[in-house]
Amino acid sequence: MQVILPVAGFGTRMRPHTWSRPKPLLHVAGNTVLGHTLDKFESIDVDEIIFITGWLGDQIQEYVESHYDYKTRYVVQEQMEGQAHAIHLAKKHISGPCLVIFVDTIFEADLSILNDNPADGVIYVQEVDDPRAFGVVVEEQGRVTRYVEKPDTMENRKATVGVFWFKDGQELISAIDYMLEQDIRTKGEYYLADAINIMIERGNHFVTEGVSVWQDCGQIETTLETNRFLLSHGHASDAVQGENCVIIPPVHVAPSAKIRNAVIGPHVSIAPDAQIESSIVRDSIVDKGAKIENSLLGGSIIGQRAIVKGQTAQLNIGDDASSGM
Repeated sequence: MQVILPVAGFGTRMRPHTWSRPKPLLHVAGNTVLGHTLDKFESIDVDEIIFITGWLGDQIQEYVESHYDYKTRYVVQEQMEGQAHAIHLAKKHISGPCLVIFVDTIFEADLSILNDNPADGVIYVQEVDDPRAFGVVVEEQGRVTRYVEKPDTMENRKATVGVFWFKDGQELISAIDYMLEQDIRTKGEYYLADAINIMIERGNHFVTEGVSVWQDCGQIETTLETNRFLLSHGHASDAVQGENCVIIPPVHVAPSAKIRNAVIGPHVSIAPDAQIESSIVRDSIVDKGAKIENSLLGGSIIGQRAIVKGQTAQLNIGDDASSGM
């Protein structure tokens, strides 16, 4: 099976962090957002992962090749014309079953069911109270009859979570070919929803599968919420080493991080080589190599190698930035 990961977006809602890093490489609960996704593929036979990269895509390639041994391919999306357009750029490389995942969210689902699934496609979903901000599926007798982006009504509540499986990747490419030929766009872009609807109209049988976890990493507030959730559900450190420290679980502290005379937690994720001294940090993400001294922080995201001194605040500062120097 091939896995296609479109990761070319600019991540504007996660700035200033995405000025210097692609959004999938942001840190949350002891891992990168992308790492949380890549770690889920143990239950399926992955032949190749195709990354559709863009902004700072070299960092994606460097990270993947230094942390994983999957066979990989990288295709660059130079113009942002939508989800289906991104997938279409890998047209000549796609064949057989493929799994498409948008790495804005962290999910938990049974991917092993894809190994012998009789359907033409599977759309992973979660029921929501208000579907109007999401893409949703319409079902009849267990079969998907329509995929609707941001519906006006409340009647269909199964929201798509950004995980899609296609038994034949070339069937998907054929549908996108037709979209491009006919210039079928939604809000000016080529959406995967329209390609799936074309496949359904051609007789392809799509079904849904539920997820047990669906957490967003697309905005500052939701990333902190995701960090809290994951730390509370299996991603916290079992033991934390520090000098004269109080640890209030759940937290994740990388073994190479150094903490001294500090109160850490709850819901704090500290990446490798970070240093925290004489500070209180709660409900925050502290990225690789950051330094915090004599500060009281809550609800904060501190970028790589950033320096914070003498602050009592809720901070959101990017890589190599400083506050209170």
